[in-house]
Amino acid sequence: MLTASPRWTLLFPLAALVLPACGDDSTGETSAGTALTTGETGTATTAPTTDTPTTDTPTTDVSTTGGGQTSSGATTSTISDSSTGAVTITTTDATTTVDPSTTGSTGVSSDSTSGSTGDPPCPDGTIVCEGDTAKTCDGMGGFKNEEACAGVCIADVGCKLCDPGSTACEGDKVLLCDDQGDSLNPVETCDGVQGVTCDPDAGACVGACAPAALALSYIGCDYYPTVTLQYDLYNTSPKDNFAVAVANTSNKAVKITITRGVNNVAMDNVGPNTVKIINLPWVNELTKNNGPSVLAKTGAYRLRTDGPVTVYQYNPIASTTTNDASLLLPVNTWTGNYLVASWPQWSGIPGFYAVTASQDNTKVTLSPSATGKAVQAGGGVAADGTGVVMLNTGDVIEVITQTNGNADLTGTVVTADKPVQVIGGHKCTNVPANVSACDHLEESMFPIETLAKEYVVVPPVQVPNDKLDKAQFVRIIASEANTTLVFNPDQPVAKNIANVGDFVQIPTSTAKFVVTADKKILVSQYMIGQSGGFGTSDPAMIQAVNPQQWRKSYLVHAPTSWTANYIDFIAKDGAAVTLDGNPVAGWLPIGATGYSVTHAKLNNGGDGNHTIAADVGVGIAVSGVQNAGSYWYPGGLDLDVIPQ
Repeated sequence: MLTASPRWTLLFPLAALVLPACGDDSTGETSAGTALTTGETGTATTAPTTDTPTTDTPTTDVSTTGGGQTSSGATTSTISDSSTGAVTITTTDATTTVDPSTTGSTGVSSDSTSGSTGDPPCPDGTIVCEGDTAKTCDGMGGFKNEEACAGVCIADVGCKLCDPGSTACEGDKVLLCDDQGDSLNPVETCDGVQGVTCDPDAGACVGACAPAALALSYIGCDYYPTVTLQYDLYNTSPKDNFAVAVANTSNKAVKITITRGVNNVAMDNVGPNTVKIINLPWVNELTKNNGPSVLAKTGAYRLRTDGPVTVYQYNPIASTTTNDASLLLPVNTWTGNYLVASWPQWSGIPGFYAVTASQDNTKVTLSPSATGKAVQAGGGVAADGTGVVMLNTGDVIEVITQTNGNADLTGTVVTADKPVQVIGGHKCTNVPANVSACDHLEESMFPIETLAKEYVVVPPVQVPNDKLDKAQFVRIIASEANTTLVFNPDQPVAKNIANVGDFVQIPTSTAKFVVTADKKILVSQYMIGQSGGFGTSDPAMIQAVNPQQWRKSYLVHAPTSWTANYIDFIAKDGAAVTLDGNPVAGWLPIGATGYSVTHAKLNNGGDGNHTIAADVGVGIAVSGVQNAGSYWYPGGLDLDVIPQ
């Protein structure tokens, strides 16, 4: 059989001999001038058989073509041996023998030791791709079959529906090709309410609110406002309203859509660099009475925008007696790992934490701390505080303490197999227990992944004498066992925490200090009540923000209906900080820590929005007082993952 690789062609000076195509078994006669079909690979010529060996005149132009390779300038000679019928073709690159005796027909074989310029044929059974056609090699330089792929061709694999790991769009859904290339499965839905669409060229959601476009910070487009326990005289409209403040951080108008389950609740717009206050109905199963623990189906609101915003919730917005507020964290910053900060039951009024899911079939596991094992059972939560609860989108499990003893949910660990939000707090409590009057506490917990090992802790200002500090309680909660603490300046508390969820507490103090730990910690702060001698406002709650999450710029909101609003600033010594374009002054050093603190009263003449800019990262906390009521929340932060 006469064969030739599709990657090369020999030219000889005598009669034309056309070689068969790759994989073509056709042969021809060896008489002079007989043509043998080769397909499109080129031609080879050889001399007719003679009785005596004859050497022709060397030819100095031999071309080898195919596969994009060409060589020229080789010398070729042809010798015909009458005793064997073989035709020997000699070139400077290779020697090729045509021997009809091997198969009964003319054949060409290549001597691999002679330096042929052709590539060896691919092994039998190997699959190669030509565009979207899969071809199977026969091991002799040809193909034994081929298949036109309806999807894609993958080398060494063959025809598949898609490239493993690739993405595509199907309407508003992003599809991911599985590891075998056999199926495309939806992995993300691009939310049109947030102005996000699926780009078929990128195979991804795109838009200002697409997850890939949002940084890990307090600014986002998807939030879950969640009502929590409040003193029952102050959680009924129209006198007292649960509300959200949506602060637009961009230079264009933003559309707001609020739903609860499948029901539309509100639609509104917020202009560039302004704020919109929206009242929302109370969710009675989450805010009324003193227990038991409850699973509220679609108990949370969902607030979405088509541009980045900041969202705060007020419980309630304008009460004169018991209030607090939370900086809400956007869904793209949620994780499945949290520590709870709360407060002990007081005078039969319980503490709580509330877990909200953003995805169906979210499994939430509750692991109580040493003080968190006295719980009112309900909603899948046991009396010892343990539980594994399944939540769907917008569902809320609110865990509520017993109304006697020292029940305190602080230090409880919440884990989930999908991202969740956790809000910790208290219905209404004194801080400390013997100092009146009680006030509502709540704060959205930071994920454990975003916690750190160093915090700068400062108290807020008093009202009305805002030249003085207001006393506070401080709790330092361990995220890991055997945590060691160092204080600068030193504080009179234990320096070792034995177990996860255990904490040390600094009671009634105006101390300013840096706390450093050898493992991640959470730091929660609580204003003391008005009868404690440090101003008029009653308790409120905040989490300290570690310096690694401080930002150089913020847009914050403080409700102008309140009597007075303040910002606490913390920064490295010598930092240049502006508030609404004006330099922030009055900085005082915090011992020899290298940090300084100052406070600024906010102007209530505008819409409640305020901008902060700095040359370095700065920490800010916003607080307000209205009669005895108060609120206190972080003005903002980054939520980057910090390694253990």
